[in-house]
Amino acid sequence: MGKKYGFSFSWKRALGLSAAKGRLSRKIGIPSTRSGRQRKVGRAAGCLVIFGIFSTMGVPFALAAALGYFAG
Repeated sequence: MGKKYGFSFSWKRALGLSAAKGRLSRKIGIPSTRSGRQRKVGRAAGCLVIFGIFSTMGVPFALAAALGYFAG
């Protein structure tokens, strides 16, 4: 591989492929890197877990209210 002395050349950056790829991924909303896609899926899964917790917590209260347990 050879030594790198603080300077490296990337033909992809020189041709503008990296910038085009970044613009496309921002436009369509899907990250182009593997770690970015995994982060996006993880965020969505976290939101689903929180939604699931709150939606299942509401079921007993709705059932109790329907049965009249909260009527004074």
